[in-house]
Amino acid sequence: MLSAQTLHIAINRPCDEVYAFLSRPENFPLWAKGLANSLRQEDEGWVADTPQGKLRIRFSAPNAFGVLDHWVTLPNGSVVYVPLRTLANRHGTEVIFTLFRQPEMDDAMFARDAGLVNADLQALKRLLESR
Repeated sequence: MLSAQTLHIAINRPCDEVYAFLSRPENFPLWAKGLANSLRQEDEGWVADTPQGKLRIRFSAPNAFGVLDHWVTLPNGSVVYVPLRTLANRHGTEVIFTLFRQPEMDDAMFARDAGLVNADLQALKRLLESR
């Protein structure tokens, strides 16, 4: 098993609105700089060009449960599973991201990834609360 860290943020916007925004892969570059600065649809999936090479990303199908999981295929062919959820919290939303520590990650790399995810979640909050 991989160790994991769950990161979350409260967003003062209705859950259906947050989910609708997050369920559109083309919106990810607006807030998820830890994933990619650009994302394009190619064939059956999505592709991001990064300094590490081309990443292929598969997103979960739209659903009524707030599930926004995605699977990132790295240039070496390994796949990183990224669980992402939205949960209604009265009139707002909790966005919950589970970060799995990959086998090649040392403590510093895992802490760096967690910092990038936290920065992305903060960017998401700023973006959605400013609308």
